[in-house]
Amino acid sequence: MTAALQGDPPPDGGWTTDDLDALPEDGRRRELLDGVLLVSPSPTMVHQIIAGRLMVALEEDCPDDLAVGQAVEIRISRKRSFIPDVLVVTAVAAERRPAKFEPHEVVLAVEIVSEGSQAMDRLTKPGLYAKVGIPFYWRIEIEDGEVVVYTHKLDPVDELYTQTGRWTKFVDTGEPFPMNLSIARLRPRHL
Repeated sequence: MTAALQGDPPPDGGWTTDDLDALPEDGRRRELLDGVLLVSPSPTMVHQIIAGRLMVALEEDCPDDLAVGQAVEIRISRKRSFIPDVLVVTAVAAERRPAKFEPHEVVLAVEIVSEGSQAMDRLTKPGLYAKVGIPFYWRIEIEDGEVVVYTHKLDPVDELYTQTGRWTKFVDTGEPFPMNLSIARLRPRHL
């Protein structure tokens, strides 16, 4: 399967997770949305610094029954697959050391909004994460040169996220586990 690399038409019926698995490991970030292959450019340095710092900060407060990871795939369905920037999963799932998780194993998905990912990170991904029951979603934005964290919790009846906070100094929430995260810790020095 090299069609995604050469610009050839997609397979009949659209791309599937089986097609993703057959592609070479070349460092490209590939996601699926209803059988459409999405290939993202490499994240910026600012994006990577925030993701790395968030992962470390969450890991420090993370209880033993959960685990924190970065840029690991969530297989939503045969034709939908996303890679959140940071995620929290059950410790049982993490012990398998998988290259991908099932939605029921994910407790928190975090997306860091970039210039080219606004619609995906603000609308599409949270909508689909909610539909598959991921309990918490965070979105990180850069607003007026500052890092802002938006936290959301799943309303399981309506299968939608409700915003639980807009944090500019500290993320001080008890969910998915107690934390008092300084946002200054996430801010890159050269933002």
